[in-house]
Amino acid sequence: MFRFNHFNFNVLALDRSLKFYDQALGLKPVREKNAADGSFRLVFLGDGGTDFQLELTWMADRKEPYDLGEQEFHLAFQTDDMAASHEKHAAMGCICFENPAMGIYFIQDPDGYWIEIIPKK
Repeated sequence: MFRFNHFNFNVLALDRSLKFYDQALGLKPVREKNAADGSFRLVFLGDGGTDFQLELTWMADRKEPYDLGEQEFHLAFQTDDMAASHEKHAAMGCICFENPAMGIYFIQDPDGYWIEIIPKK
């Protein structure tokens, strides 16, 4: 039996990403792993309601932004209040695509990853 556990995003500036995910989605660190030699840090973020985690990986020697290819992947978050969420993300300036016909929109994190926001069914 398999269950979802986590998904990884590599990030260029860990503190910037931690701030974004807390502000935009309320995600908080639930555990972390630091390399003994300081070469990397893994910070796992949780939503406080599910067991699923987003792993942010920071590599000390990385200086260039990550190539995200054609961005044909994304995470999705469900919200209880679509209007309030949209207003918050619009104020943050992180909405990168909207599909009013489907009732969804996407936000973009500081590294260019897209995150879909969907209403609670």
